[in-house]
Amino acid sequence: MSDLEWIVKVPEVKHFTFDKIPDLTGKVAVVTGGNNGIGYTTCRELARQNAHVFVLSRTVEKGQAAVEKIKSETGNQNVEFLKLDLKSLKSVHECAESFLARNLPLHILINNAGVTTSKFSLTEEGIQEEFGVNHVGHFLFTNLLLEKIKASQPARIVNLSSHAHKLVEGENFFEKLNDPAQGPGARYSLSKLANVLFTTELNKRYLKETKVYANSVHPGVINTNMLTRNHFSAPDMFFTNSISPEDGVITTLYCATSPEIEQKNYRAKYFEPFGNECESSTYAQDEDLAKRFWEYTEKLINEKFPQK
Repeated sequence: MSDLEWIVKVPEVKHFTFDKIPDLTGKVAVVTGGNNGIGYTTCRELARQNAHVFVLSRTVEKGQAAVEKIKSETGNQNVEFLKLDLKSLKSVHECAESFLARNLPLHILINNAGVTTSKFSLTEEGIQEEFGVNHVGHFLFTNLLLEKIKASQPARIVNLSSHAHKLVEGENFFEKLNDPAQGPGARYSLSKLANVLFTTELNKRYLKETKVYANSVHPGVINTNMLTRNHFSAPDMFFTNSISPEDGVITTLYCATSPEIEQKNYRAKYFEPFGNECESSTYAQDEDLAKRFWEYTEKLINEKFPQK
């Protein structure tokens, strides 16, 4: 698939906007990568509607600064910081334990954080970085919080994927994960495919008989630092088609807050701007592949970070 083929045309009419976010008083939300970019804007808008928001970030100073800024901008003082480094499965465990120790419900989990690197690199446990941060860390974090989320239902889980998941071609997915010859775009795209497959299998295994609604989203090509750090070879049209962080959070907030999600029983669906249900790739719709990715990830975590 060429760069031009995967550019998403931004709809002129927005299906969802900030003013459609309902009052979230009494709701508790956790957002990974919440200190900057679309993560920050997501946290801010949830707080603006009175949610109790936890901003998760690997950098203490930046995370705490984001918390204070959100409090100032929204007037909502129920905004807190938790340290989460998705490059470390130990940190993932510690963050989950810190949240659970608060004995709060959890109504909204937004797995927003993401990374793309110019060179093949590894996490603390030796997992390929894009796959480790974008998928494995969020997989573990979600599963550690899952019983709390189910106990808090109705609840939402939003996994940020990307239209780039449609760039994945060929087979031998698991061999490619650890192949240094794979380029930045290929590594990122495969991690984003994993996000969609995770959402599918999570729903199938644990959420069918619950009021927990898990969906994946492509937020859009966002004009943030991550866009400038991406190493895709892309034409000018790619960048002129980018959208602001304000618009980039709309689809996430739709899945996290809109009453339509429950009314229409949206489960394991894939959404693109602005809150529109879209078709994911053929691979992303492969339920057997979703099962294999789940089992692969579980085995990987058990090998790299065994628990007593």
